[in-house]
Amino acid sequence: MNKKLLYSVVIPMFNEEEVVSFSYKKLKETMDRLKEDYELIFINDGSKDKTIEKLLTASQMDKHVKIIDFSRNFGHQSAISAGMDYSRGDAVIVIDADMQDPPEVIAEMIKKWKQGYHVVYGKRKERKGESFFKKITANIFYRLLNKLIDVHVPEDVGDFRLIDRKVCNEMKKISEKNRYVRGLIAWLGFNQTDVSYVREKRFAGKTKYPLRKMLKFASNAIISFSYKPLKTATFLGSLISFVGVCYLLYILYLKFFTNKTIQGWTSSVSINLIFFGIILFILGIMGEYIGRIYDEIKNRPLYIIKDLIGFEENKNIKKE
Repeated sequence: MNKKLLYSVVIPMFNEEEVVSFSYKKLKETMDRLKEDYELIFINDGSKDKTIEKLLTASQMDKHVKIIDFSRNFGHQSAISAGMDYSRGDAVIVIDADMQDPPEVIAEMIKKWKQGYHVVYGKRKERKGESFFKKITANIFYRLLNKLIDVHVPEDVGDFRLIDRKVCNEMKKISEKNRYVRGLIAWLGFNQTDVSYVREKRFAGKTKYPLRKMLKFASNAIISFSYKPLKTATFLGSLISFVGVCYLLYILYLKFFTNKTIQGWTSSVSINLIFFGIILFILGIMGEYIGRIYDEIKNRPLYIIKDLIGFEENKNIKKE
């Protein structure tokens, strides 16, 4: 690695006006200390506040700042994908705008990368400023995910990571719409390792992942990488049928071989409600998979860009 290196730092942003200046300052200080060339790629993911105005101010002062301005909000995973698509670096670093993942760790990631690793992800050994509920649910999610899917996704790891240009180029070939970037990078393989760090409290602003989005994110991760929910649905369907047949035989036995009769409709109604609930649950799982097939068939772009700032040399890049 004697050639002059270029690093691309990808920073997705959605309504982050309160942290833009701080994020830019911290990242600039960190990358300047490396004494190597770099680009800071900020993705404005359809923000409704003054995020884009503050980013434009930074880009006017610093040639390292580049901006991808989406036409609307396409989501965090699409923003990360856009940053990777438009990056030029030998290594690409993904980091959230809130700076909970300390930029100082980037230097450690680069050391590991120069040792020959293609992916270096940040592993959280402590998560400050997060509720007990969020910590325990995150813990359960990662362990459940790895039970359900064939690819191992590192536990206690977010999107904060460094990936080699080779990995980034392979990511560009993946066209699926409902993305779980952490899982896709794990699925690609290559030499991967981690760097441990303490995740800090949010500097300012509010989390962009409330419970509703976290649940959607978790279900998308599982459905994108596993057929086991469908297998579970098949098992439940078979079990319901078996129980139903046994119950029918039991009723026939009581009617023809004993003097007992089943009184009332309470038990029948209760059983029907349980069975119908399970059936609707199974249909919901199937609907999730069918919906993803529908998204892929439509083949709409992963994102739409309203404007590119600072990308004079690669403005003609398009995401298929």
